[in-house]
Amino acid sequence: MKRYGLLFAITTAIILVFSIGCRFVKSVGQNPKGASLAELEKLPNYKNGAFENAAEEADSTKKHKWLFLRSRPKTVRPSQPLPWVKTDLNTLPTPTPAVVWFGHSSMLIKTGKENILIDPIFSNYAGPIAGLIRAFPGTNHYHAEDMPPIDVLLISHDHYDHLDYQTFKKLKNKIKLAIVPMGVGSDLVYWGFERKKIVELNWDQSVTLPTGLQITATPAQHKSNRTYSQENKTLWASFVINTGSYRMYYSGDSGYGPHFKQIGEKYGPFDIAFLECGQYSPNWPWAHLWIGQAAQAAADLNARLLQPVHWAKFVAANHPWNEPVNKLLPAAAKSGIPVSVPRIGEPYYLGEPPKTYVWWNFK
Repeated sequence: MKRYGLLFAITTAIILVFSIGCRFVKSVGQNPKGASLAELEKLPNYKNGAFENAAEEADSTKKHKWLFLRSRPKTVRPSQPLPWVKTDLNTLPTPTPAVVWFGHSSMLIKTGKENILIDPIFSNYAGPIAGLIRAFPGTNHYHAEDMPPIDVLLISHDHYDHLDYQTFKKLKNKIKLAIVPMGVGSDLVYWGFERKKIVELNWDQSVTLPTGLQITATPAQHKSNRTYSQENKTLWASFVINTGSYRMYYSGDSGYGPHFKQIGEKYGPFDIAFLECGQYSPNWPWAHLWIGQAAQAAADLNARLLQPVHWAKFVAANHPWNEPVNKLLPAAAKSGIPVSVPRIGEPYYLGEPPKTYVWWNFK
């Protein structure tokens, strides 16, 4: 009987997984195929059926990908809702570029001529299944409906905490142009977005809008996948945003490497660098910036100001939720790098003093 009971449990689990997979297949997206795949196969950084990092050692630690199942301390999530500021995103004054951060890596940059929305995720979770990776309390007050018309949607890579199907579905009629790394356009087309409104860029390729805004995809050290069975079928990137009067840098997700200094020398200096700060782990030591490395990356980039992103919304690693910024500040001070840490929804205007109010000082 025990044998049949075990068989029944296994069969039930298989049916459940299959049912969930069918239900959420749309959110998984679709890797490039056909003519799109043929174009990728011509690229120098696409080899043996996948994209590669510039540093060979960055691709040598994939065998550790299941170690994230280790236990986590209670402090990976805040004990109370995060403070936030309600801002009317349609009426932001823009004497200089305005930046509004929504937690994790989601940001709106209003340049005066364009609204640039970066890696938006306004659903209350990060993953193909609701509730799998829940957002922190206090981070879910902004929604797709609050966004102004989007001149440029900028996506750094296809991971669920940066490319969210539910958010995209609600935003797509507001988006005039999507700029994404090579291959990521296949997901957007699969979700009903027009191919002609998508620009795919390889590293060090640029696109210039009629307004003069120039966006350049630059290298990052990371990976891509929306399932565990297929990795690196699409590219990951950082971005240089050049308005003509201001230069901004967004790291996307990236481990530390020589590419930061190379980007600084080629495209800098930068008025502000939005650098990932958080979700570092010995399980993926090459894929995210470690404690203090965001400060070093900002120095390499020749950035006048650093704003940490990729923290304060989701748990993807085992560190206390506010450790990234607490460890970053002394490292940045030692390097002479000013740091701005606005509250969620609080506008920051380039050129004004950094936001230094310590709003995260609780467990």
